[in-house]
Amino acid sequence: MQDAPSSAAHEPARSEFPGQRLGLPEQGPRSVARFGRRLIALVIDWWAAVLIAGVLFPNPAPDDAGRIMLHQTIIAAVFVVHRVLVILVLAGSLGQHIVGVRVVPLRGGWIGWWRPLVRTALILLVVPALVLDQDQRGLHDRIAGTVLVRR
Repeated sequence: MQDAPSSAAHEPARSEFPGQRLGLPEQGPRSVARFGRRLIALVIDWWAAVLIAGVLFPNPAPDDAGRIMLHQTIIAAVFVVHRVLVILVLAGSLGQHIVGVRVVPLRGGWIGWWRPLVRTALILLVVPALVLDQDQRGLHDRIAGTVLVRR
């Protein structure tokens, strides 16, 4: 009678640290940016969008629901335009530069225009950015084929 195969033989190999499966180092430059840096960069970028939208389009009166909704939409649009343009040119948004991270495509080369657009649109939906894989990449990064790494 043969022994039953061990269950360990059927389990997928687990990486020891985030990014190992992607060929990235554990620490230092090009290592996967952790959640704390990502969150701080996002908060900085959102507040930059709030400030820019506030300068360009003054805040509406608190009792004007239609204008408040329009103002929130303008903030989101400024956020998207800022992130897409700056990631295209500098491989990272203002907040990402401040915390020392950048966006890179997994296959190398130029980031392209669609990756920052897809990433940012999915970030606005919130949930995709919170669904992390074992490499600490959000669903938005997986869909766009990118990874956020330390500088």
